[in-house]
Amino acid sequence: MEFFKVLSLKESYELLQKQKIKRKVEEVELAKASNRILAQEIIAREDWPLAARSSMDGYALRAEDTFGASETNPAYLHFKGEILIDKPADFSLSSGECASIVTGGILPSGADSVLMVEHSERLSAELVEVRKAVFPGENVLLAGEDFKQGEVVFKSGTPLDFRQIGALATLGYARVKVFSMPSIGILSTGDELVEVSKKPEPGQVRDVNTYTLKALLTKYGFFARTYNFVPDDKEKLKEAIKQALAEVDVLLLSGGSSVGTRDLTLEVLKDFPGSEILFHGLALSPGKPTLMVRWQDKFVLGLPGQVTSAQVVLMVLGLPFLRFVAGEEGAFANPWPYKTRARLTRNIASKQGRFDFVRVKFDPETNTVTPVLGKSGLIKTLLLAQGLVPIADNLEGLLSGQEVEVWLF
Repeated sequence: MEFFKVLSLKESYELLQKQKIKRKVEEVELAKASNRILAQEIIAREDWPLAARSSMDGYALRAEDTFGASETNPAYLHFKGEILIDKPADFSLSSGECASIVTGGILPSGADSVLMVEHSERLSAELVEVRKAVFPGENVLLAGEDFKQGEVVFKSGTPLDFRQIGALATLGYARVKVFSMPSIGILSTGDELVEVSKKPEPGQVRDVNTYTLKALLTKYGFFARTYNFVPDDKEKLKEAIKQALAEVDVLLLSGGSSVGTRDLTLEVLKDFPGSEILFHGLALSPGKPTLMVRWQDKFVLGLPGQVTSAQVVLMVLGLPFLRFVAGEEGAFANPWPYKTRARLTRNIASKQGRFDFVRVKFDPETNTVTPVLGKSGLIKTLLLAQGLVPIADNLEGLLSGQEVEVWLF
């Protein structure tokens, strides 16, 4: 691909989604499956619930016996007995009868609904006053209403969070097959870098990207190993990349990807036999000098050296790609799952032909967002922000009062 011929963000997603990934599969205990990606189809082994169950504390009864009942015109039912949560009733209900039941209790034969206890009063050992009409099926979970035996509940490639984990536990999956997580490395480059513990001289900066990128990956469920930063020296950079790629599946390389006489990343990666430059340059702000190279089954994502730009590119491109490598089918269709919508408090200008991500303050009380003003290189602009507002590459900006999508941190 031509050097620094920029792709649109959409084109980069499409290109990365076409990459063939060799994924490994492992079986893990359900307790360890959170934030992993399913590598198997999940099929319901039985109907769930197994039988009709109450979703409220109250009285199991026939709905038709309550029709017309109200606070001023109650109905009266004969109390038949008590239904425990751990076993079905040993009796059935006839017209005019009811039985007390707890949440999760199995409805007895003859009952089709449950009256909430708040709308009743036990008048005696044998009589219950009903102060509200219910309809058939009210406050009842029907047999098989959640899952039908043989139903495909989850497909391979589904991310697992607390919701899916709960469903798997309900269905009796104590162990599940998941895709192995990709191994990730972080390598910062540049003559200007010094250790965080050192006082920089004029022209030097502390190595911030190693720490921020690792923290961002950790926040979203990925583990990364870090490497000592390397100077702008071709042989040292080549050796560092070679060592890292022997140990990781995806290497995040910050710095050295823009057009400049001292930016050696592209030159070094071209020397790797069989390396393929997927793209060098995105129509993205911030993040134009982003680089992606494939070598064998490994990938190198070259991020901008500028701290805030590196973080934004990792969020916008890196994390969706890592989720894809980890086996998530819809990673690029929904690149940032943590979204909301809010109204702008002021206009935002943009340039057609590039995808802008603007840092914004988010006020949940008024459901509004305000752009964080400041030069792109200022770290505090990201500190003051709670999210990003994307501006599509076919727009020249957004207007005050407009409802926009917000990618929340």
